[in-house]
Amino acid sequence: MKLRFLGGTGTVTGSRYLLSDDKHRVLVDCGMYQGVKTLRRRNWAKFPVDPSTIDAVVLTHAHIDHSGYLPALVKHGFKGKVYCTQGTHDLCKVLLPDAGYLQEEDAKYAFRKKFSRHENPEPLFTVKDAWEALKHFEPFHYHETFEPVKGFEVTFTPAGHILGSACAHVHHKAHGRSVVFSGDVGRQNDPIMRPPEPIKKADVLVCESTYGDRLHEETDPETELAEIITRTVSRGGIVLIPSFAVGRAQLLLYLIHKIMREGRIPKLPVFLNSPMAIKATEIFSKHHKEHKLSASQCEVIDSHTEFVRTVDESIKLDSVRYPCIIVSASGMASGGRVLHHLKTLLPNYRNSVVFAGFQAPGTRGDRLVAGVESVKIHGEYWPVKAEIHNMGSLSAHGDYNELLQWLEQGALEPEKVYVTHGEMLASDIMRKRISEKFGWDTEVPDLFEEVEI
Repeated sequence: MKLRFLGGTGTVTGSRYLLSDDKHRVLVDCGMYQGVKTLRRRNWAKFPVDPSTIDAVVLTHAHIDHSGYLPALVKHGFKGKVYCTQGTHDLCKVLLPDAGYLQEEDAKYAFRKKFSRHENPEPLFTVKDAWEALKHFEPFHYHETFEPVKGFEVTFTPAGHILGSACAHVHHKAHGRSVVFSGDVGRQNDPIMRPPEPIKKADVLVCESTYGDRLHEETDPETELAEIITRTVSRGGIVLIPSFAVGRAQLLLYLIHKIMREGRIPKLPVFLNSPMAIKATEIFSKHHKEHKLSASQCEVIDSHTEFVRTVDESIKLDSVRYPCIIVSASGMASGGRVLHHLKTLLPNYRNSVVFAGFQAPGTRGDRLVAGVESVKIHGEYWPVKAEIHNMGSLSAHGDYNELLQWLEQGALEPEKVYVTHGEMLASDIMRKRISEKFGWDTEVPDLFEEVEI
């Protein structure tokens, strides 16, 4: 059995791993590249292998950097099934069409404003392509073993990152070899998600390293959020929180309503301006047994949040000038409705913009957190006068200590560990930490490298 790294190496996006034997090919994750332009261009390159030769896809979770290329894969000839958990399936029914819509809208906007170098910019895929890809999905429960192709057995275990996130355990019956893909690994003490389940066995482990070179802040997120909101409101400003639609949006709404109910911040209107995040919140309530929040707690979030669904409602919200809290996608300010809010709110010192998760290098979020004086949005530069915050304590990824704790909790003695899904420095530092702590043979693979399992 061979493993080829088609993405997710040297960067935190574009996760794609190809497992193959003499007869079959199984792709684990099929993500889009995000961040700097050189990475985004990879989305438009010819896929490294002919999509029609891939027999099945196994998804660790629904985030676009793990699932977002699927519509393009199907568009270019993939005919097999896509296997995932129930939660991932439900979320992909929201995320993939939304991604297609954004692709279409960005292409139209670029054409109208003439800021694309292409005379007639085209989307990578469309909403129609996304729905076509969803016809290929087949969901399974955690701990349920299935055979995506003959000879390959797969089992999902909870990864604690977002709803439906999983580690994918792949066993090749004929070779008697097993490889586990960590996907994105969650926190040990996340406010709403349960901790990742320890891995019991793997001959080979492919492990993420998003925070391989750093620890999360030890600040109390409730206190930090309360201080930011109170300070912003005192000067008559608006708090804008660019948020990942899945996971972080739901956590933020929970924390906001909790500290508001406790009287730690003034009673303010709270808007969720992201159709995708609204649907994800509804799915979150449906799957309440998978996380720490009860059905009644989910209901509180729903009933005390004003959902902004239509474009007209979003435009109207953009004209609001009274103190309020706006949660809007995307989490790295790379697209979506949050861009229009940023154009309105960034030039005013009264406002605050709060990021709540990893900011990939090259994204607007990364540049804003780094302290730029202006930022380019829709072809124009906008001055940054608002107060910018980055709440690292709200990340959905475990830091390097939490990853090491998670690995230690299992009964692992892998022959080989491949460290992926991290910036180059983060992956290499994580490689060193794993090797020194456990004595395991650990390596950071190169893009397109192929190894024997």
